[in-house]
Amino acid sequence: MTDTSPVSHNFIRQIVLDERAAGKHGGRVGTRFPPEPNGYLHLGHAKSICLNFGIAREFGGSCNLRFDDTNPAKEDVEYVESIKADVRWLGFDWSELRHASDYFEVFYLCAEKLIRDGKAFVCDLSADEVREYRGTLTEPGRNSPFRDRSADENLDLFQRMRAGEFADGAKTLRAKIDMASGNINLRDPALYRIRKVPHQNTGDAWCIYPMYDYAHCISDAVEGITHSLCTLEFEDHRPLYDWCLAQIDLANHPELVQPLVDAGFKTSVSTPRQIEFARGNLDYTVMSKRKLMELVRDGLVAGWDDPRMPTLSGVRRRGFPPAAIRTFWERAGVTKQNSTIEFSVLEACVREVLDANAPRRFAVLDPLKLVITNLPADHAETLSFPNHPKNEAFGTRSVAFSRELWIEREDFMEVPVKGFHRLVPGGEVRLRGVGIVKCTDVEKDASGNIIAVHCTLDPDTRHGMPGAERKVKGTIHWVSARHAIAAEVRLYDRLFNVVNPDDDSDGKTYRDHLNPDSKRIVRGWLEASLADAVPEAAVQFERLGFFVADRHDHVPSKPVFNRAVTLRDSWAKAAGK
Repeated sequence: MTDTSPVSHNFIRQIVLDERAAGKHGGRVGTRFPPEPNGYLHLGHAKSICLNFGIAREFGGSCNLRFDDTNPAKEDVEYVESIKADVRWLGFDWSELRHASDYFEVFYLCAEKLIRDGKAFVCDLSADEVREYRGTLTEPGRNSPFRDRSADENLDLFQRMRAGEFADGAKTLRAKIDMASGNINLRDPALYRIRKVPHQNTGDAWCIYPMYDYAHCISDAVEGITHSLCTLEFEDHRPLYDWCLAQIDLANHPELVQPLVDAGFKTSVSTPRQIEFARGNLDYTVMSKRKLMELVRDGLVAGWDDPRMPTLSGVRRRGFPPAAIRTFWERAGVTKQNSTIEFSVLEACVREVLDANAPRRFAVLDPLKLVITNLPADHAETLSFPNHPKNEAFGTRSVAFSRELWIEREDFMEVPVKGFHRLVPGGEVRLRGVGIVKCTDVEKDASGNIIAVHCTLDPDTRHGMPGAERKVKGTIHWVSARHAIAAEVRLYDRLFNVVNPDDDSDGKTYRDHLNPDSKRIVRGWLEASLADAVPEAAVQFERLGFFVADRHDHVPSKPVFNRAVTLRDSWAKAAGK
């Protein structure tokens, strides 16, 4: 990826600089992005992607994409493929593609070592009993009655767990740390549980699966990760991360990683440092995977890639450029302080990128016919327009002009309000790139609805004529009714209509805050040059907003365009900002 965005100055980057200066890890930098494939990635994940891959790129290091596939009951190959596509779409590629399941044998051997060393035991308590024994934030926990089993008995039971002798939930393998610890994560946490569920990569080979806190630190270590970057909720888990690595001591026990060597995996055992940062939160949005799953499951949206969803596949389909998302998280920064960023900031980044890169086109989304009565019925000519008003490198395009045009209905008002400077009976307006027209008549149907406005074109105001510079207050765009192509245009807006949809203090849930105006479909008329638009082609419909050809539904014979973002922030005005 070619990225000219400025280097981010943040506390994580400073840690890496300091450790490199001290010669730690031989100056090497290794990071990873470790999603669980149990759903589609969202905008919050993009912050971690940009941070992990960005740090690795800046320091000439490596960044792995590793799937945390230790919970097969909730995981699916569909999610794996979507995650890979999203990472690449954002502009990154991984050094190696790994899976936690690649290390299942290593995890198992490490667990046996902990058992032999008296650091882990097999526990028969049920999940409810474990919670009862754990204690509270103010009261210490109690030791499990099975905590003092001998190493031999624990090894035997653990091997029988692997062999499938016991039912789901009948036993767990737990670390033996401190039930009186002030950090509840250290109160003999579970390392393995029994789950007789087939795995997408390993099939039926395993019926016991490691817990995240246990598997994650070992995965980091065997991949040679130097900086394990994660969000703040894992800060209290860091002592367990460090405890596992210290007790297992992979650097001095190469036999534990021999299964990886035998399988042809590259290993570079390290002692990684976990560093936490604040996650990315946006207003007018929910980013809980559970809630996003519910929106999809209950048909409240049209799928994970619905353009109103905060998933990366959703915003991609909506028309948000990956460069805008990278810029957004760059500007949001990396801190230890949780905060919520305004969605309007992201929209501003989208406008900024599209304004620089999207060619301009004419489109009319609420058509009203305009007839120029002093032109012949068969009049036709071709006008030249710049593709971009700020960049001559975009070149020019030809636009057909004829006697009958489509204009936006809101650009005509029979009884104008104060301050209205567009077309009115008897009034004049400039047709963009054509000249000045004067409204001479209004045509209505039997019900009194306006179906057309009749105008005359002042020939002296055409380009190159003496009156071309004559001033009028309004300029409107148009498309030729004879040449324009019909298109389905989907006007998307924010999915929720309140700043914090997760706020249930008033007894409402996020479902009660769905924005009924988040999607509106209209039949629009587009200039003929858009007949060749390809899926995901971004354009600015002049005066209307930035749009993209839908990546799935758009075909030249049936164009479909999605509104990515309006030209101005309408939500700020509604909120009184």
